[in-house]
Order: sequence, then structure tokens, then C-alpha cells
Amino acid sequence: MSIVKHNPSNIMSFKRLFSGGIAASILMMAAALASAEDHHHKQAHHDHAHHNQGSHAHDGHHAHHYTQTQTQGYADKSQPRMTVIPEHIRSKTEIAISNYPLFLLSEAVTKRAPSGKLLLQPGDVGHHGSLSPSDMKTVKDSRYVVWFGSQLESNLANSVGKSPNNISLFKFNAFNRLPLRDVKGEAIEGTLDPHLWLDPDNAKAITRALGSLYSRANPQYKAVYAANVQKFAKQMDEAVAQVQVNSQTSRPYWAYHDAFGYIESALNLKLAGALTIDHHLPPKASQFHWLNKTRPQPTMCMVLQSDSNKGALPKLKPVNSTIQQEDMSDAKDFISGWTALAKDINNCI
Repeated sequence: MSIVKHNPSNIMSFKRLFSGGIAASILMMAAALASAEDHHHKQAHHDHAHHNQGSHAHDGHHAHHYTQTQTQGYADKSQPRMTVIPEHIRSKTEIAISNYPLFLLSEAVTKRAPSGKLLLQPGDVGHHGSLSPSDMKTVKDSRYVVWFGSQLESNLANSVGKSPNNISLFKFNAFNRLPLRDVKGEAIEGTLDPHLWLDPDNAKAITRALGSLYSRANPQYKAVYAANVQKFAKQMDEAVAQVQVNSQTSRPYWAYHDAFGYIESALNLKLAGALTIDHHLPPKASQFHWLNKTRPQPTMCMVLQSDSNKGALPKLKPVNSTIQQEDMSDAKDFISGWTALAKDINNCI
């Protein structure tokens, strides 16, 4: 994962409006989109009446003003203006989901109801993958398009990011957030670790937000979504209890690159170092030397991303290893995927 600077001024801070939960500001997004739709609909009638009276110049002013509407709930001038959803998709019921870990959470919400539409295939997370013409049609025809944001999905910035129905989760001050860390495990100021779905509390918050969006698009399933969100939270808590390890001190581990920070609290882990700051870059000889010199215990666990990373292990003996994909691309559902990842790391350590 390449380093992306994180600008706190770009985060929509709703703490002054909501303080009752981690997902509150995302839930506000659904309300804001709904407000934009309703406001635009009412304004269209208003503009039409003025048009019939021959106020063409006045209509032009309103048409421009309401292309970028400041909706109720966004009255704070520090919040960005919001693009109104085009009229032709306001009656749509489909929701598009950008990537696989987000889709797994979406599937937990939509059990016994229509699924969302996955845009990128499993494994295409973190600047990988592109949208086909049919995918672009899905984006345009969906009620909402939910993605994390350009810090993780820069490949979608010019497609999903410019669509008026997009919801970027990174824009909301609604999650536990961690910075990226360097190869010595030190925080890199001004960065955001984008793998936030691995935090159990974040995962639960995302399902609550998705439940609100799906309820807006498909109100006939509102009770189903609510029950699924509640069930997911219970299952997530049970999964955490199942893998937690009682230890007086945090357990050290190595990673090929820093991608598992959000699961460390649940597993009582501490990153003792990484081989490279970006999994696309080969490790330096100096880093092998530093890891061996500073190893906190005789036998370490190295969390790898692929078989091709195993060539580094002989230089770090004695070392155990486990291959894990932070996007859970081989999982069938979020709970089992997260639990399997956690258990494998525990067994390695």
C-alpha cells in the first residue's frame, strides 16, 4: 500500500451535530441525500412556476444554485456542498458497492433481501482494478454508490468519485482511524491506514450505515435490514471473544507491510516492524538487519501477503509465517473471513 497523506480538513466533522455513536455521521449522509432529493423536487416545481411567468433569468439562477445544494444538516459552512442526485435515479432501488470487503459487509445487511452490486472483483482493492462499461452503467443507474475513497481506491476517483450519487466513507469522521506506520512500526504523521474494516467496531458501524442507505432505497425491507445489522453486531462481538488472547503484554509480530493495524487491539498485538513500507517495493538489506537486531523474542511471526513473499523468510530465522489477505478476498462472508484471519495470526504467533 503506497503512502497517501491524510488531510484532516477534508473530513466531514459532525461531532457538533451528533455524539451518539460511531456511525452517526454516515447515517447523516443518507438523510442529507434524501433531503437533497426532496429539496430538489420541491425546487423543480418552484422553478417551473417561475418559468411559466416568464422569469427565465431567475430560473437560470436557481438551476445553477441547486446543481450544488447545501442541504439541511449541512448548514455548517465548513461542510462541502453536496451534489443533488439526478432525477432519473431518485426512484432507483439498487446500491452499488465498490470493493470486496465492503461488499461482504453489505451482504451481511441484505440477507433475505436483494443484494448490492459489486463493482470491483475480489482482490481488486487498493488502487487495483478498473470499471467496465457495464460497471459504469451500474454506477450511473444506482441510487447510491458506496466506496471508501481515493486514499484506498484511487482507480475509482475519476469514475465513482465524480458521480453525484457516491458516498465516500473516508470523508466522515465516523470511524476509529489509525495512521500508516514505517518499517520500524512508528506512526507516519498525516497519513491514514485505509484498512479500517478490520476493526470490529468499524465493521459494525459500516453495517449500520449501509442498513440506513438500503432502508432509504428499499423501505419495504427496513425491518429485515435492521434485524440483519443487529445480528451482525452480535456475531462480530462473538467472533472477537472467540479469538481474544489473555496476555499481560501486547504480543509482537512482523508484517511484510503494515496492513493489519486495525485488528491488533482485538488480538492484543503490537507491530515490531515490517519488511517494506509498500508491498510493491522489495525489502532492503538494511531492513533485514534491523529486524534481526531488534527482534523482541527468539521466534517471530511474519504476516505475509503471498507465497512470493516467502523468499524473505530464510533471512529472518527462526520465524513462523502466515499468508493473509487484508481484503479477505477468499472469504465467503465477513464474519468467517475475519475470524479465520484472526485465528491464523494467533496460531502463527
